[in-house]
Formats: sequence, structure tokens, C-alpha cells
Amino acid sequence: MKLLHNARPAPISGLEDVPLPSQSAARAQALLSRCPVAGETPLVTATAIATEAGVSDVWIKDERGRMGLGSFKALGAAYVIATDAQKADISGRTYVTASAGNHGLSVAAGASAFGAAAVVYIANTVPESFAKRLEAQGARVIRAGATYEKSLTAANTAAEQNGWDLLSDGSWHGYTERPQRLMEGYTVLMAEAITQTPDVPTHVFLQAGVGGLACACATMARLAWGDAPRIVVVEPDAAPALHGSIKAGKAVESSGPSSGMGRLDCKMPSLIALRGLAADADAFALISEAEGQAGAGLCMVAGLGSSPSGAAGISALIALDTDQRTALGITPQSRVLCVLSEGPD
Repeated sequence: MKLLHNARPAPISGLEDVPLPSQSAARAQALLSRCPVAGETPLVTATAIATEAGVSDVWIKDERGRMGLGSFKALGAAYVIATDAQKADISGRTYVTASAGNHGLSVAAGASAFGAAAVVYIANTVPESFAKRLEAQGARVIRAGATYEKSLTAANTAAEQNGWDLLSDGSWHGYTERPQRLMEGYTVLMAEAITQTPDVPTHVFLQAGVGGLACACATMARLAWGDAPRIVVVEPDAAPALHGSIKAGKAVESSGPSSGMGRLDCKMPSLIALRGLAADADAFALISEAEGQAGAGLCMVAGLGSSPSGAAGISALIALDTDQRTALGITPQSRVLCVLSEGPD
């Protein structure tokens, strides 16, 4: 595993027109409370994982049952669509997105709930089983390109040509309003965790694709706990979008092979997430494919079955070597908060 320490705040050029992440969990909680399937997800004490990691406690925010969609992503796109529906009748509108995973399910479920249509572009590498899950939620699925970035380009083009509503979970120059609102939905997860943890964690491990989850959670953690916890952002070494951008001091597109951590296999960071994490994250970790599998395997043994993407934060915790543990201040007395962001594939 590779570890990049961040002297907060990291100077990142070119983000002057990019907004900061939202800190308003209450707004999202108020709207989501009206959803019949919305409900607080549990915080689990994972003794077996704490023993393996050599720490006092590991607390896991278990998102596998979130709103019947099996992922924290249920909090994002569906919240944006519900917000749109509060303002006007959206029946007949079409929401389009690219998805490497569960974001597409949230778009599809949100659109269906309010009489809108959903079109989800996926890369050719996305398993057919996931395409069928999207279709089961009512989405029209279109394959485009070999990578998430190629499918995102196709979704952007389709939105422009057809007058559809683009609903991406990433952000870039000129496209920030919807993803900022989407990330606001993710803050609900950490707002719940803050009330559930029996003590302030010493460390928080957060996995990242484009960075929306990690940024929303880090923002809320700093708001509640200040500098007390050290926050570590975890990515596959095949997709170091945030790690590479922090190191370069500007947003850069990473390159690498496809990762088995498919939901995290994003080569370009969300600019809102990059700006937020540059200020809030203490370190950026890159894990190998084998380390990702090891973390998922440990979760399975502990009765918390997940994918390598969903368990990536836990994977990084158990992969730390002695020097990395010392650098992060991890001791046998440490209390670690992780997010299990989805169920098994």
C-alpha cells in the first residue's frame, strides 16, 4: 500500500470557481424522512476486524441496507430528483447519467418514484448482472466505451442532444450545482454515524471513486469533531484520481488498468470533492487489487459481506505496515470508523 500525507489544506490550483461541499445534512434528512423506505442504517462494532487491525475498536457504518438499494448511493441522486419534484412536476422528464455502480440505481429509483425516465450509460466492462439490476429499477441501459470516463462522455453528449437532465455524481468546471446537492444527500450517512459512535474516533477511513462519499463524510466529521480524527482517503492503485491530484497540486486524470474495485475505478476526481478533501483529509492511500480482496474477505469472515469496493476503507486499515501505522498515529488504543458502502456483488 502507498500512503501520501497531506499537510492540510493542500494547495490546489484551478478550483477558484468550484464551490465547497455542503454542510447541510438537516435539509437532506428532512426530505428523506418523508420517504417510506428511508431509515437509519446501523453502526456495527466489528471486534474481529479490530483484532486483525490491532486497534481497540473498529466501528463500521453499514450501508448495505440503505433504502432497499444496498448502497449509500441511494442517498444521492434520488435526493436530487426528490428536490426537483418538490419544485415542479417532473413526470415526463428524463434523467441521464453514467455509472460505474450504484449511482445508476439511485438515479433509476428516484426517477421511477416521481414518474420520470432514467437512462444510464455504462462501460463495456460493467458486468451484465449489474445492467440487469439497473433495468429492474426501470432504467434504459446503454453501453458506451471501455471506461467510466468514456461512458460519462456519452451521457454528457446524450443530455445535450436530447435536452435530458444530466445527473452525474462527479463535478467539473461549469457543472457543480447538481453534484453539490447530490453530495449533500451523502452527508446524512455521517450525520447518523456521529450520533451513533460511542466516542470520538481517532481515525476515519473513507473509500473514494470520484470522491463524493469521502468528501461529504470528511466535511461532516470535521464539523462535529474538528481535528480530533485523522481522516484517510482510500483509492485503488489503478485509479489514483485524488491521490494523484493532491500530489500534483491540481486536478489531473490518472491512468491505469481496470480495477476489480469497479465502483472506485474512476480516473478523474470530482472537483468539489477534491477541493473539500484537500482541506479535510490527512492522508491518501492506494491499495492493490490483492489488498482490496483481502479486506473484502475479512469482512465476509466477520459476517459483513461486501465487495472489494465497499470494503476498501477496511482493506487499507489492515494493509498498513508498521511505519505507516506509526506515521498515522495508529496504536492499540485507536478507535477507527469505516464505511461499508455496499453489499457483495
